Amino acid sequence: MKIALAGNPNSGKTTLFNAITGNVERVGNWGGVTISKKEGLIKSTISHSDSEIIAVDLPGAYSMSPFTSEETITRNFVKNEKPDVILNIVDSTNLSRSLFFTTQLLELGIPVIIALNKSDLNKKKKTKIDIHQLSESLGCPVIETTATQNSDNGLSKLIEQAIEIKDQSQSAPFNVHDVELKDAASVQALDTERFEFVKNLVQKIEERQVKSSLQTNQDKVDSVLAHKWFGLPIFAMVMWSVFSLSQTHIGPILADVLVGWIDEFYAIVASLLGEDVSPLLSALLLDGIIGGVGAVIGFLPLIMVLFFLLALLEDSGYMARVAVIMDRFFKKVGLSGKSIIPMVIGTGCAIPGIMATRTIKNERQRRTTAMLTPFMPCGAKLPVIALFAGVFFQDAAWVGTTMYFAGIALIIFGALLVVRITGEKNTRAFFILELPEYRFPSISLAVISTLSRAKAFIIKAGTIILLCNAAVQIMQTFDWQFQVVAEGAEHTSILAGIASPFAFVLIPLGFGAWQLAAAAITGFIAKENVVGTLAVVYGITNFIDTEELALISGSSDVANIMGLSSVAAFSYLIFNLFTPPCFAAIGAMNAELEDKKWLLGGVAFQFGIGYVAAFIAYQVGTYITTGVLGQGFIYGLIVSLTLFGILMYLVNKGAQKEKQKLALCSS
Repeated sequence: MKIALAGNPNSGKTTLFNAITGNVERVGNWGGVTISKKEGLIKSTISHSDSEIIAVDLPGAYSMSPFTSEETITRNFVKNEKPDVILNIVDSTNLSRSLFFTTQLLELGIPVIIALNKSDLNKKKKTKIDIHQLSESLGCPVIETTATQNSDNGLSKLIEQAIEIKDQSQSAPFNVHDVELKDAASVQALDTERFEFVKNLVQKIEERQVKSSLQTNQDKVDSVLAHKWFGLPIFAMVMWSVFSLSQTHIGPILADVLVGWIDEFYAIVASLLGEDVSPLLSALLLDGIIGGVGAVIGFLPLIMVLFFLLALLEDSGYMARVAVIMDRFFKKVGLSGKSIIPMVIGTGCAIPGIMATRTIKNERQRRTTAMLTPFMPCGAKLPVIALFAGVFFQDAAWVGTTMYFAGIALIIFGALLVVRITGEKNTRAFFILELPEYRFPSISLAVISTLSRAKAFIIKAGTIILLCNAAVQIMQTFDWQFQVVAEGAEHTSILAGIASPFAFVLIPLGFGAWQLAAAAITGFIAKENVVGTLAVVYGITNFIDTEELALISGSSDVANIMGLSSVAAFSYLIFNLFTPPCFAAIGAMNAELEDKKWLLGGVAFQFGIGYVAAFIAYQVGTYITTGVLGQGFIYGLIVSLTLFGILMYLVNKGAQKEKQKLALCSS
């Protein structure tokens, strides 16, 4: 049996899907989060059935006449794959908007059950809905649900009802057939009929206390948090608090326990190997695999705390306000208002963020957003931020916050360049977003979401990062004649030979050591590899001080081993965060850009932005702190000016293209 979950964005559809299946799909407060359908088996504790029942979570839609790509997915699935039952998730706090879509679903001839969700909010507001009359008027069962509660939430009754009506026929409130074959006037008349029907129905069944003349508490909070001037500084303070808790206070305390386990495991394996084991095997297993992977895993608690706090912010409704705040900035640089959605999603992982760009209709805006989304620091980059913030900067919180806002600044700068390069005149893009009510976030959902991301992080560490660190250890152990490298002669290793040419190019950025270049190279496979590779090449077991219960400070041996000043470390961090993302994300860019020229141009653009930003940070920072310019300034300036010249050439070419378009239009 297959049940389709369909409803408006923000109706609690994905939350209900997670509740009945036990799956964890991203829950957001904006349209387009669920980009494709998700499937899961309904839990036996919910269905009480011996047979398997599959639930399909469809993207949010307002109409069966699609306007966006996610609405197209929903329409095509319902019409072509014919689910046994449709669970229509209706926001009971906004019946007038939700029931329009319901009337369209009822016309398809598939049994429909209405899940009147968020019923707990109606009880708080003393809103009464006549469930019996609503069911009779629509000709389908109506069940009150609260997807965020664990008991007495109506979910079991909902699934039981779905099983009962699986094979029953159902009549719609209108006698309508094959709407899409009618002309535009007929469709408009039908939609008017639907709106009128819904309006009259809601007036009959709903008793709501309305104080439209007064400003609600929600409005008062929005007047501050979403203010055109105060909103951005408040967002900065919120992000600073998030990083402070995750990387300076709570995260390191939790990391102490995990690092202790890793150290114990390292000691146990070392004792089992004994002294007679091959030095190569010992180095590969202990330093390459356990040491390298363990160094990355050691940051897992910090990342989990960060994701947990971000999940609370999303569930509370605050992140939707962030989208509103950033919308006015993005529209001024030629991006769509919807561009903020992929970029917020990209803070978790760049891949789904890039995929979310398909909801943007304008081709140039969609491609630009896909190209710029990886500038937002994703979850894979968090260990790199945590490492360098802890090793070189005592106040770790401001470093992570700065990297997030630096990503936003580079996105705005990059968008301006792309608009000029493409020569396309700015297109006005309207961003319509329904702001959800503020609510106390669900702790359980945040925990489940955090554990899901932690699982993905561990799987990645046990596969890609493990293999990469093993390869790094082998290349560091042998020279080009496949002889074991003598102690002190690591510069003759295969790894040093591969990384040294790249290290020369990075001298003007403040980090010309082959070890640092090698870590940057492996970061293109997976950004977490930067931490793992540094642990392998420098022989560091972990980067967490288990005695001080904190990230190691700038005076530690690790900072001295790397041989970086704080300015050079900041530059290295910028380079790794704002050059091209991992190979998987580049693959997602390839799929969404749908043009090899755009893909190559995008990757080259990211390299150029990352290189120039790191160069400026190092040279300016060195001059401020020491009074002289950094090493390789002239060489780096030549490279930067060359990149700038290429960009200006493309800009002028784009401007000429725009002039030609205008000339053709005027003629």
